[in-house]
Amino acid sequence: MVNEGQQYEVIIIGGGPAGATAAIYTARAGLKTLVLDKGLTAGALGITSKIANYPGLNAEVSGAQLLENMRAQARSFGAEFITDKVIGVNLLAEQKSVYGNNGTYTGKAVIIATGSMGRGNRIKGEDELLGRGVSYCATCDAAFFRGQDVIVAGNSDEAIEEALFLTRFVNRVHFLCPTPELKAPQPLIDEISANPKVQLYKGAALKEVIGTGKVQAVRFTQRGLPEQELAVSGAFIYLQGGKPITDFLVGQLKLNDGGCLLVDEEYQTSIPGVFAVGDILCNHIKQAVVAAADGAIAGMAAEKTLRGRKQMTVDWSK
Repeated sequence: MVNEGQQYEVIIIGGGPAGATAAIYTARAGLKTLVLDKGLTAGALGITSKIANYPGLNAEVSGAQLLENMRAQARSFGAEFITDKVIGVNLLAEQKSVYGNNGTYTGKAVIIATGSMGRGNRIKGEDELLGRGVSYCATCDAAFFRGQDVIVAGNSDEAIEEALFLTRFVNRVHFLCPTPELKAPQPLIDEISANPKVQLYKGAALKEVIGTGKVQAVRFTQRGLPEQELAVSGAFIYLQGGKPITDFLVGQLKLNDGGCLLVDEEYQTSIPGVFAVGDILCNHIKQAVVAAADGAIAGMAAEKTLRGRKQMTVDWSK
């Protein structure tokens, strides 16, 4: 879905507990709110199998279910959610721009809630062959691999959706899932499992992308089997790590030595109107309830900033 030219008052990058809670507060305040997110299981909460310590829960739920409940509440107040991967921003102008694979979005305030599952350690050969068969965007590059064999490495719904998109163009998708089971909503798992163009490799760890000038093969290991090599023309990598995800900021915001964003007591960054919350902050305790609290404060602070208030307003129903 492309939203070229559509303007928002608040754009939230990341739909985890911090981003979804921020959306609840900004949307309930009557601010036109957009949340851009890579997918339900792209973040730490979405891939958590059991949550039992979130306030108000009287039974265990999956992280994905808890997150979907948060998103549904935000939608009930008017927040809009779009699945898109943010690849760049311009935060310096009064009207801030967020660039995704599927469109450009503009808003007056931005809340960054991208978490800390960015990758630090690269696969051997990945950097050398980036743009020469290695890609992080199937919707951008699938047409270049028409009729060829490719691999997708990952286990999130983002990875599955990208693999399914590739099947419209390629001959075969070899899906390397690093865990014993796929971690995504069941309808997506069922769809990719039934697709005749997809071959699943569960418990498969990508070790190397091989090629001279372009991708020619990949090397991977799979539990209980000898190391394998596959001849492919493309490698689409959606693996997760433990670093703050800030690459799309291209140096526009100050980071500390740990690569985390610096914020004040209201979670505002070095640029007025730009906030950061959740696991992207190094001193953050990685609990869903803490991330949600961050999002609530930033949502109220964004409303205060946009409406020129001196103090936060906590209940707009009065």
